[in-house]
Amino acid sequence: MTATEATAVTAEPILELDGLGVTFTTENGDVPAVRGVSLHVRPGETLALVGESGSGKSTVALAAIGLLPGNARATGRASVGTTDVVAASEADLAKLRGRKVSMVFQEPATALDPLTRVGKQIAEVVRNHRSLSAADAAKEAVTLLRRVGIPDPEQRAAAFPFQLSGGQRQRVVIAMAIANGPSLLIADEPTTALDVTVQAEILDLLRELAVDSGTGVLLVTHNMGVVADFADRVAVMLQGEIVETGPVEDVLLRPTHDYTKRLLAAVPRLSVAERGAEPVTTGTGRASADPVVDLHDVTVQFGRGRGAVRALDNVSFAVNPGETVGLVGESGSGKSTVARVALGLVQPAAGTVSLFGTDLAKTRARARRALRSGVGVVLQDPVASLDARMSVAECIAEPLRVHRRGMSAKERRDLVAEILERVRLPRDFARRAPGELSGGQRQRVSLARALVLAPRLLVADEPTSALDVSVQETVLEVISELKDELGFACLFVSHDLAVVQQFSERVVVMRAGRIEEEGATEATLSHPETDYTRRLLAAVPVPDPILQRRRRADRQAALAAGGSDASVTAEVDGGSDVEA
Repeated sequence: MTATEATAVTAEPILELDGLGVTFTTENGDVPAVRGVSLHVRPGETLALVGESGSGKSTVALAAIGLLPGNARATGRASVGTTDVVAASEADLAKLRGRKVSMVFQEPATALDPLTRVGKQIAEVVRNHRSLSAADAAKEAVTLLRRVGIPDPEQRAAAFPFQLSGGQRQRVVIAMAIANGPSLLIADEPTTALDVTVQAEILDLLRELAVDSGTGVLLVTHNMGVVADFADRVAVMLQGEIVETGPVEDVLLRPTHDYTKRLLAAVPRLSVAERGAEPVTTGTGRASADPVVDLHDVTVQFGRGRGAVRALDNVSFAVNPGETVGLVGESGSGKSTVARVALGLVQPAAGTVSLFGTDLAKTRARARRALRSGVGVVLQDPVASLDARMSVAECIAEPLRVHRRGMSAKERRDLVAEILERVRLPRDFARRAPGELSGGQRQRVSLARALVLAPRLLVADEPTSALDVSVQETVLEVISELKDELGFACLFVSHDLAVVQQFSERVVVMRAGRIEEEGATEATLSHPETDYTRRLLAAVPVPDPILQRRRRADRQAALAAGGSDASVTAEVDGGSDVEA
């Protein structure tokens, strides 16, 4: 046992929940979200709180920092140090937040003021709790940016959030969270929206901060690989209650509760990471018919002059009928730009894009719209892609009204009911609003809308990255079943290599706007030809704490031996995110 571990075992908890309950008051009465939760976090310790969407884990995190919404009522005790957050006044909570306890949210873009330079935002947090001049607070902001690994911190302090990549924005949020040396850090899905290499860097940073300063961490996540990589203990939540808790090795390797076993069974496994490389076949997918989409020497550039960003540079690949091609790479690699080019939403500066054998650049508006009727699209965030003012039926039927104008209202209703059943949703969901559905249900509605026209190509851009593992498993099963039934091809954009390995037949690895390598999925992931792909694979956390510790040590040793990943990180993190 290390000195840090010994301190974590013997020290008084920095966070202690005792019989915590949270009830929401709604139009339909009181709804209990958290019931009798008791747990603790000691200095220098990381406790992971896991469970499906709606299990209550984020509500527990918000209750621990006193940020519950106005219609929520907390009972029991939630102590941070000597302060009972449940009973504390708003003035006491204002002194507590940012000083004793800080929070890192899932989406840094919403946590940062888009109109204020990041250095000023950090300095404001510093001055809220410390008597420093504006000049000294600005210097402290630069020091904090340097501490969290932001390159050129003096220049980055003057940047606005939109001028930084997703990984850099998350580092800024962490800098704000640690600005005043809190004893407790609450991290709510801090790496969900990040690619695997940036995720690994953020976890390394949080681990270093916890060890160096003795900060306790409450980690809320649905990523079991992150749990294995970062947590000391795990608490599993189901329907507002904790059903299992214990050391990370016991819970992940020897679970006792059926729910925990089901959660772990749903985790997609990157087999090459867990079993090592094995000989595989090297076929490159179906090529017996003309491609449904074909990119040839495509170059895309955003902006002009000195500020121009080349998002794609001579990209060539095709998706064949009935084939699933996984498109992977770090943020800023150009994955989403490729998807938009394939849809005809971004015009290339050079090269050709053919959809169903037709050059998009040579088609007029009406012909292009007819071609697009053969393409379905599923995006990462169903909340943003579904109109909250429409019913589910209206959302799904919208493509029919645009592309099948001769169809009667009854025919549309019948087709909507049929496609709802195909995505495993009851027909009566047609009358509901998107806001009445869970995240997984909304994503299946998005899938139903994408497939209602029986497309020949489905473009799925990070369709499962915001979903917990069991819901992700269901959505992928539905897509696979419908793909087999309807025979469409799929361009699957993702940063989750385990999902890509499970779901795609061929993989295209992108880096800084170029194709790094491509080939049959198993062959490429088992025997990568480039160092970049090997680094991507090494950064993927696996849900086995013992194996993950070894993988992390190997990765860090490789980085130390070969120099830092700065050259790769600079290409991806060193400016505005071209995929945003």
